[in-house]
Amino acid sequence: MQEYNPKEIEKKWQEKWEKEKLYLTPDTKEGKENEYVLAEFAYPSGNLHVGHWYAYSVPDMYARYRRMLGKNVLFPMGFDAFGLPAENAAIKNNINPREWTFSNIDYMRKQLHSMGASFDWSREVITASPEYYKWTQWLFLKFFEKGLAYQSETPVNWCPSCKTVLANEQVVAGECERCGSVVEKRNMLQWNLKITDYADRLIDDIESLDWPKPIKDAQKNWIGRSEGAEIDFDNIKVFTTRPDTIFGATFVAVAPEIAKKLIGKDFGIKSETERENKEKLGVDTGLKVKNPANGEDIPVWVVNYVSADYGTGAIMGVPADDERDEEFAKKFNLPIVRDYKKAGFEDFGKKVTRFKLRDWIISRQRYWGCPIPVIHCEKCGAVAVPEKDLPVVLPEVEDYLPSDDGKSPLSKVSAWVNVKCPKCGAEAKRETDTLDTFIDSSWYFLAYVMNNLKSEASLENWKLQIENFKHWMPVNFYSGGAEHTNMHLLYSRFFHKVLFDLDLAGENEPYLRRMNRGLILGPDGQKMSKSKGNVVDPDDYVERLGADTVRAYLAFIGPYNEVGSYPWNPDSIVGIRRFLERVWNVAQTKVGTGSMDERLIHQSIKNVTESLERLKMNTAVPILMTFINTAEKSGLTLEQFEIYLKLLAPFAPHITEELWQMMGHTESIHRESWPKFDVDKLTSGEVTMGVQVNGKHRANITVSTEASEEEIKEKVLELPEVKKWLDGATPKRIIVVLAKIVNIVV
Repeated sequence: MQEYNPKEIEKKWQEKWEKEKLYLTPDTKEGKENEYVLAEFAYPSGNLHVGHWYAYSVPDMYARYRRMLGKNVLFPMGFDAFGLPAENAAIKNNINPREWTFSNIDYMRKQLHSMGASFDWSREVITASPEYYKWTQWLFLKFFEKGLAYQSETPVNWCPSCKTVLANEQVVAGECERCGSVVEKRNMLQWNLKITDYADRLIDDIESLDWPKPIKDAQKNWIGRSEGAEIDFDNIKVFTTRPDTIFGATFVAVAPEIAKKLIGKDFGIKSETERENKEKLGVDTGLKVKNPANGEDIPVWVVNYVSADYGTGAIMGVPADDERDEEFAKKFNLPIVRDYKKAGFEDFGKKVTRFKLRDWIISRQRYWGCPIPVIHCEKCGAVAVPEKDLPVVLPEVEDYLPSDDGKSPLSKVSAWVNVKCPKCGAEAKRETDTLDTFIDSSWYFLAYVMNNLKSEASLENWKLQIENFKHWMPVNFYSGGAEHTNMHLLYSRFFHKVLFDLDLAGENEPYLRRMNRGLILGPDGQKMSKSKGNVVDPDDYVERLGADTVRAYLAFIGPYNEVGSYPWNPDSIVGIRRFLERVWNVAQTKVGTGSMDERLIHQSIKNVTESLERLKMNTAVPILMTFINTAEKSGLTLEQFEIYLKLLAPFAPHITEELWQMMGHTESIHRESWPKFDVDKLTSGEVTMGVQVNGKHRANITVSTEASEEEIKEKVLELPEVKKWLDGATPKRIIVVLAKIVNIVV
């Protein structure tokens, strides 16, 4: 009997698929419906760990399944190649960022090929290539022409380690989300995009999208729309959502930045991004203002719990109706008025809508980024670089180290900086800040479907290329990391709405369906980190066990469409390899030796189909295992085994392709039609269900298709295999997915 040799099989089929251009996707295919399946493109950090495999292999399973359903599926890949991590790593290793980034791309591309993913590599984009970023610059100029890109003196978040400005979304608990350094507040001249102009639409339009509620809620909360009133306390404008409590206001609290503007003095209270709001801090400014409701003079305090980025940066302190105000008032012995009359909503102010969202700061004081296509002239001001001069190419430099004074390394390249003004011809200077890398990723999904990315950047050429958009946009299914919900996902929605308004895109929203994936932890149950020594290199497992084993294990490890954490288990992945070996052996010893119960065949088709539709691949793998368990005992017909291979194909594309060929076929299994189940054969009899304990498959149980959930739970708890793993513990939950799987949570 021929042995299963994944190394040989996988290399063979990957080369054959590439040679035959199996996954090259035409823009239109007669008789087929176009479907755009997208996973967030890769950041070239050096090499893939299993988290990257999880990010791409599971969407690949979905893309393969949709192709077999008869869709013309586009599943592209590219590289988000500019940005701080690449530049910081290059500086640390004393390597040019361009050299470091593109060498990583070459290595990662090779690793992605080893996965056997069905990417259409002909559409690859790299954001750090001039052919891509000339369009990034062109799109920036469209915003600039529309008045949506502007430069102003702005309070910014400054990372003293990365030595650059960060957007609010890139600050987590007062720290840089990249390096963990405590962020400082500075005032700097910055480029901004007017995302606040789109705040209402970003909230209202999200309701029409097929997105999970937690993602929608996260964006709504981040944008933070509040209906309230703006009230004048002697020229200090406060914003409140409870103007009816104004008679109980005993002080006015202002953010540190507002206090400095009012009085011209630093009171030593830290700004919002530098604090954790554990203790209420404050300083009496000495200033008194009149409460317009009762005419009483009340003090103005600078405090650490009011944000300059929300409302007016000033609130009225009402200790009787607000816990934070009460805590502050008690600490500093301020009056608390418990019994007061209520005011009308607009008795003392005007009705307004405020947002937590602030304009998006997009300029970065670093080298490795897209140059901002603006020239500064003393006479003409900020002038757009003419279209014919795009791209403004990022120059080669010897010194790309950032500086403490907030100036980009590009400011040192005098031959590049000093130019003539395009308007008046006078001596002028290029803008030396570069664009935030989230600008690059705000439109990359459009670059995949442009028919000529290399053409000159112009409105005429863009219009020609977006003819393709109508074939593919909006994206049918988009998967990515939960950490991007209030960054990339929000930014790209805003960016696309602007393009829609400018008649540069055909739809108001870019993504119809979005799923955030879970997180793969190290074998120790901790987040993977090189410093912890728990990073799992998939190359090692591919070498020993095969890519199909790694793919199928990642499908099995947990539900892709839920934001959970799943520890890597070396023992479980070996079990997946044994499962594939059994599939291989069944192909050679059991096909044609018997016939399986038709009910199991059709239940398997139904259940695997539903698992793929809901991206709960973890429930599909036990079903596929149960099928093989039964086949080993009963034997099966060639037709039944071929149905099984089709069901397994999205999960393990190489072994199924090889076995399909062994069954006498010459066309690829991945071009076959997805099996259909017969409802009449599902109505009675018995069904075998997989049993998991804490997400790990531990047993199978056969029950009547008429059995209730309670009956199934009782029988499962009596299984010796389950008792062994429970070890006397009482389950917290028992989740029954009828006719599919039982998961016991301990």
